[in-house]
Amino acid sequence: MNIPNFLTLVRFFLIPLFVYTFFYVANGNTYAVAIFILSGITDILDGYIARHYNQITKIGTLLDPLADKLMILTVLTSLWFKDIIPFFIIFILMIKELSMIIGAAILYKKQEVAIPANKYGKAATAFFYVAIIFSIFEWPYGFTLMIIALLLAILAFFIYAFEFYKRSRKN
Repeated sequence: MNIPNFLTLVRFFLIPLFVYTFFYVANGNTYAVAIFILSGITDILDGYIARHYNQITKIGTLLDPLADKLMILTVLTSLWFKDIIPFFIIFILMIKELSMIIGAAILYKKQEVAIPANKYGKAATAFFYVAIIFSIFEWPYGFTLMIIALLLAILAFFIYAFEFYKRSRKN
């Protein structure tokens, strides 16, 4: 257990804490956003520490993106439950994520290769964070930002799919 892996585990514990504060704490939106931002900060921090201090582990490589995806999907589902965003956003994102997980597993099993994150995927994540914060507080443009994030995620998916196709054709 190193510091990056510990920070990843913290993010898993932040997921139910977010849900609890978002639904059960009076005026919990501010606390929920703080938990969500803390999750984002720990994500950046664990990645930085892992790369900078050469503490990258196989378990961290698997759990880190899982924690990110679970947090974002949980938050988006919470927003849908409160009728703040439409279901199609979650549905499209779930299909995209499942496709990427299956594709990555196939490619890794076949060639032991992982396709790295691309700039559109990182931009989509950043836009999702901003869009989610705007949506939780029901500020203007939250839905517009959410659609931009979704479009960036779809673009990132097609880039991943093209890269998957190129790499899978090598064998």
